Amino acid sequence: MLQRFVDNLLAVTKESVKTFTYESLINIARLINGVSALVLTILPGKTTILEGIHGWELRPTLRGPRLPRWMENGVSSFNKLVHELSMDTETSSDADSIAGEEDNEENIYPSSPLSQASRLSYSSTFSRYDRHFIRSIKFMISWILWPAVFLLRLPHIVFQLACFRRGGTVLTGKVCHISSPHQTRRSVHTKDHVVQRTTDRRRGVIEDLHLAIEIFIESAFETAHNVAHFLLSPSQLHRRLFGWFSSNGCTGKDNYGVDMNMVIPTNTLGDDEPTPTERQHTLHYSLNTDARTCQDVITELGYPYEAIRVVTSDGYVLLLERIPRRDSEKVVYLQHGILDSSMGWIANGVVGSPAFAAFDQGYDVFLGNLRGLVSREHVDVNISSRKYWRYSINEHAAKDIPAMIEKIHEIKTSELNKISRPDLDGEVHDQPYKLCAVSHSLGGAVMLMYVITSRIELKPHRLSRLILLSPAGFHDDSTIVFTLLEKLLLLLGPVLAPIVPGLYIPTRFFRMLINKLARDFQNYPALGGLVQTLMSYVVGGDSSNWIGVLGLPHYNMYDMPGVSLHVALHLAQMKRARKFIMYDYGSAAANIEAYGKPEPLDLGKNYELIDIPVDLVAGRKDKVIRPLMVRKHYRLMKKADVQVSYKEFEYAHLDFTFSHREELLAHVMSRLLLVAPTQKHHRAQGAVRLKPNGTQSTTESDDLEHSGTSEIVPYS
Repeated sequence: MLQRFVDNLLAVTKESVKTFTYESLINIARLINGVSALVLTILPGKTTILEGIHGWELRPTLRGPRLPRWMENGVSSFNKLVHELSMDTETSSDADSIAGEEDNEENIYPSSPLSQASRLSYSSTFSRYDRHFIRSIKFMISWILWPAVFLLRLPHIVFQLACFRRGGTVLTGKVCHISSPHQTRRSVHTKDHVVQRTTDRRRGVIEDLHLAIEIFIESAFETAHNVAHFLLSPSQLHRRLFGWFSSNGCTGKDNYGVDMNMVIPTNTLGDDEPTPTERQHTLHYSLNTDARTCQDVITELGYPYEAIRVVTSDGYVLLLERIPRRDSEKVVYLQHGILDSSMGWIANGVVGSPAFAAFDQGYDVFLGNLRGLVSREHVDVNISSRKYWRYSINEHAAKDIPAMIEKIHEIKTSELNKISRPDLDGEVHDQPYKLCAVSHSLGGAVMLMYVITSRIELKPHRLSRLILLSPAGFHDDSTIVFTLLEKLLLLLGPVLAPIVPGLYIPTRFFRMLINKLARDFQNYPALGGLVQTLMSYVVGGDSSNWIGVLGLPHYNMYDMPGVSLHVALHLAQMKRARKFIMYDYGSAAANIEAYGKPEPLDLGKNYELIDIPVDLVAGRKDKVIRPLMVRKHYRLMKKADVQVSYKEFEYAHLDFTFSHREELLAHVMSRLLLVAPTQKHHRAQGAVRLKPNGTQSTTESDDLEHSGTSEIVPYS
């Protein structure tokens, strides 16, 4: 009776302490959220700024909005199945949740706002804990309580010695199968892990604090419970201690006997070989942050994937990713902008992402990644930070893009020429495919620079069309914030470059903290709205979903895209010059060595070299690259007789990649479809030779329809 009374007293006290601490933590979070709401009410311009923060988040589920009209006849059978089942899945899940609530009315716990993980698994508390996090906390607590553990184990040691001296035997058992009420729930916990992998297992700072406090309370009351049992029933505690200390040989299991090394095999395309291989998925995220790669997102959504390592001429190792259609002659290359990666082109899931839309329309999709990762991938594994980040936009255009385009050319030429075609009679095509490029922001400026410099250097650029979404290049019409940054960079940039060569979050801890704070910003709308507004002020009032972008997997604790200080300085030089220029090396001698003249090359004056159609797209709400600056590209291209089109949408800067915009996808796909099919006798594109008298000449090309209306002079 006394033992039962003590157990009940400890149980009631433990639950009371847990409830008090949980409610206190939630009230503190609500207070912060409420104060944020009050501050938000007095900030000007918040209405337009907060337009983009709602209704978007990269989720690991397969659900999505209904198929847009332009994809109804071209979507893959897999995506049709997903969307046909989406409504049934939602209905069944709602019914299951209602039934679950009726069955568990006695265990109703409040959850943090908008936290799916909390609502799914709060009733089974430990099933949602990160096992590594729990073990680390228990390890620290065990070191604190080791004197008490030693005293409790002392009777067991004395008993074993006494039995040994008497020649007796000691009871042994299969310590890995100790009776526990949790063993019957093994399959349930395994299922919880799988469910949370396919939904959302991220936690914010507030949820982590709650987790740590609850683990501490559980450990403290467990110790108190053991001490009480030792005082009231030493023999029963002796048997439990015997089993506990003997079970140290069982490793690789969690508290419930679930093997944490268990893996889920999935079939994906290999990195180098087209044959399917087996890939292992673990059952946990690192410290419950979203660290998925582009490969994880693509394969989880049921698409094929291939990773290609590309080495530039100066030794940088780039990741060229692919959603392959090996027999397709239609190829699209997607190039991200500054502080971004290929994740931006797939961030909106099945029906909202340009990469998946192009694949469903029959394109072989390549996703480019520019140099500039915190991991500093280079052939020289010991390269210093100062040397790695020593590059400008010039290197993006003259090193990165050529390396990836040539790798695409090598792959597609090899694949398509191996396909048996009776009408070719053994003839080999130089370029048996049509390659289009879709670029955003800085990626647009890089692609323009690549085309112009390739023509000057008498090299084929292999492109058939450019689609530029809010391209960089001209920045003279910008906000006062960017003007101040320009002055600061031009003044301090040359001094800071040797000290701070790259701009990025330096340590794993701070990258993890940013990822978790982004989760808190989504859980608490007023706090997230305040941070969104303040971040928008920094970029001139742009209403892009900056909070949602911070939570993307490519900003994770292991790696993230950074930006070289020389790239930022290059943009400042463009803004000061009010021209689209190449990098100014700071002296006439250095510029002469690089360009043959004391001033950097003005790309805007060389737009007549562009021999392919260009489609420009601008956003009326874009405060980073305003529509006036995109129209400046358009006017110069029109003046140079480039075949160019211009279109505006009601978008902010990041809406072109990180928001589900059906009209944008429809426009991009319509421009891609304007590219004529590959001709039977296709030759490489013409290159420009600068004659001594300054005139231009070009080689003949079968793609004269892409050269605009400029005069073509045969080169011999």
